[in-house]
Amino acid sequence: MNDYYADLGVSREATAAEIKTAYRRKARQLHPDVNPGPEAEEQFKKVSQAFDVLGDDAKRAAYDRGQDPYGGQGGGFGQGFSFSDIMDAFFGGAAAGSRAPRSRTQRGQDALVRLDIDLRTAVFGGEETLTVDTAVRCETCSGAGAQPGTGTRTCGVCAGRGEVQQVQRSFLGQVMTSRPCTSCQGFGEIIEHPCSNCSGEGRVRTRRDLSLRVPAGVDSGTRIHLSGEGEAGRSGGPSGDLYVEVAVAPHETFRRRGDDLHCSVQVPMTAAALGATLTVDTFDGPTEVDLKAGTQPRDTVTLSQQGVTHLRGTGRGDLIVHLDVRVPTKLDGTQRDLLAQLAEARGETRPDGRLSPAQSGFLGKLKEAFNGR
Repeated sequence: MNDYYADLGVSREATAAEIKTAYRRKARQLHPDVNPGPEAEEQFKKVSQAFDVLGDDAKRAAYDRGQDPYGGQGGGFGQGFSFSDIMDAFFGGAAAGSRAPRSRTQRGQDALVRLDIDLRTAVFGGEETLTVDTAVRCETCSGAGAQPGTGTRTCGVCAGRGEVQQVQRSFLGQVMTSRPCTSCQGFGEIIEHPCSNCSGEGRVRTRRDLSLRVPAGVDSGTRIHLSGEGEAGRSGGPSGDLYVEVAVAPHETFRRRGDDLHCSVQVPMTAAALGATLTVDTFDGPTEVDLKAGTQPRDTVTLSQQGVTHLRGTGRGDLIVHLDVRVPTKLDGTQRDLLAQLAEARGETRPDGRLSPAQSGFLGKLKEAFNGR
């Protein structure tokens, strides 16, 4: 059976406080980070096992009586705790220096820009020139961050680990912790001669123009994804992505509802009554619109497949032409006489003002317009 008192360097009459103090002193002396080598590690295990027994009143009493302090269950180091448990308790987690230094190379951030287009471009798509202000890879150092012809050296403060150890006092005594090295910012290496153009970043901010293909059918709020066109990464890291948010400017003639377009055309009262053929300027060029005789105010004519191209799928929406029948406000004598004769012939010289059903006339057509009918 091991002599645990000898392993800790205390007498058999040592108090619990003396045993704890001796263990702390031995553990700091024999820890692999302070005293590397297999022999020190074995001694550290023996000291830890000794404290596991003598630091527990029941185990110590059994050991003093010559009995197995672990109750015949195999005993030895690791029965009550493991080697890593001791290291965690005294050194704040994993062994110091086990973490790798930070990578200087980092991916660039994604960027979001706005693109204003007109309605025609939204209908048919087109090529647009987009001006963006982002970070790009430094051409002087090719993203390395060091002046051409120079490189990096291992940090002398942390010896390339990217972190330094610090001893602090706690209820367990002196506890060793690790923190990023302030000399190299945790990278483990130092750029001795930073690039004069990018100051060691490996990237510079500049304004550049991109040629962008806008797909037909986009609408305000649509985002176009350009992979690798965002912010350049640090120290030659990959670039982020660029997201282009589309904003479609209002049109002076056409209004968009979904993939349909709407416009309003003024129609003379006589043309509405007699019927006529009108020529309407659309995005597809001049188009003839046939009015049937007796066209009413706010009637509509649908021009199929002359709306906005479907963004996903094939085909296009429709162009809805709203007919605005205009009643003349100024009549000369001849015109007045002619209209008076028409009114007399139609028996409309004294209209009775009969109310129309709610689903017809102006209110009905207004409801249909809002319902998209």
